Amino acid sequence: MHYAYRFRLNPTPEQREQLDYHRDTCRQLYNHALNKFEQIPDSAGTLNQRVRQVRDQLTDLKDWWEELNDLYSTVAQAAVMRIEDSIKALSELKERGYNVGSLNWKAPQDFRSFTYVQSGFEFDSKNGQPVLSLSKLADIPIVNHREIPDDVTIKEVTIKKELTGEWFASFAVDGKQTPEKPTDSERCVGIDVGILKYAHDTDGTAVGSLDLSDERERLERAQRDLSRKEHGSNNWEKQRKVVAQRHADLKRKRRDFLHKLSNYYASEYDLVAVEGLDAKGLVELPGNSRTRASAAWGTFKRMLEYKCDREGTHFVEVDPKDTTKECASCGVKTEKPLWVREHSCPSCGFEADRDANAAWNILSRGLEEVGVVHSESTPVETALPADTSVSAKRVVEAGSPTLKERTASAVSE
Repeated sequence: MHYAYRFRLNPTPEQREQLDYHRDTCRQLYNHALNKFEQIPDSAGTLNQRVRQVRDQLTDLKDWWEELNDLYSTVAQAAVMRIEDSIKALSELKERGYNVGSLNWKAPQDFRSFTYVQSGFEFDSKNGQPVLSLSKLADIPIVNHREIPDDVTIKEVTIKKELTGEWFASFAVDGKQTPEKPTDSERCVGIDVGILKYAHDTDGTAVGSLDLSDERERLERAQRDLSRKEHGSNNWEKQRKVVAQRHADLKRKRRDFLHKLSNYYASEYDLVAVEGLDAKGLVELPGNSRTRASAAWGTFKRMLEYKCDREGTHFVEVDPKDTTKECASCGVKTEKPLWVREHSCPSCGFEADRDANAAWNILSRGLEEVGVVHSESTPVETALPADTSVSAKRVVEAGSPTLKERTASAVSE
């Protein structure tokens, strides 16, 4: 199983200059390699073969490009191979419906990382301070807030500079043992996500949405101050870092919330069922798109999926269609406008919170997908009297405008 550990670096001012020098040298190498790659016809081989043709020219480049000799060999190679990763990433975005173009040269502010592959790095200790020793660079103090297991292999280390000016090291590891998923899942949960309540599960746990109003207010104030500065001036650059820090504060608070919530479900249950929501499509819908984007349902789902894989928990995505409308007890569909927060089935009389009812439907569908046998209630077609004027396939919640329309049409007939 592939996994990553992220650590904060505390470089000295001199080390920051060295890091920036290596980063910018990698950027220039990437731009040069991209130019060479675009001159190779597609018929010359696969994507990987064409990128490797450019990578194999590094030895000749070092004869006249002296700065490349300051880079560790795998760092230079990784900078060239990034072309392949970038093209694959663009292809994936295109398949998901995004309008993407081609690769462009990287400006200094757009190329913020470089990677050591397989070798050239190691943990060390200098004067009682843990450091990350990077070949041809420096021994950089690192905040060692967690231990990397001894049974994993570190495949690569990526050194990245955030827009705030902070430096981080991400260790990509391989060989982490993945627990086997249980064959008899006793602890199962269905999760319904929303706006008013971020998550409501079948155990009755309701998690409120994260309040980011203070962080947004500070961000907006910082952005207004930035707009008043002369672009490119020293004051503008200082305020740009303040804006970047406000963005980072908001992002970290949201991700901390999502990490803790997803970790709770992945570690406490044997099976987790969620809706297969189209997060991108929901954000593009008119009205309240900012709130839907801030909810980051797609990020939560991705975190939950890999954490379930790590913990040996079944993760199931189900079809979200009609999970709110269907009665979890008898299956009759009931139209509910958003302002109706309680589910009250006119067929079987089952009453529950709107989100709780949806969570039960999600869990039921999840159990069916993984092949768990469970009891079924009376078929919905027999749940209503035979002479009812309301179809058992579509029942309207009491008080709904739709109900009034249907009643009026029945009277007119």
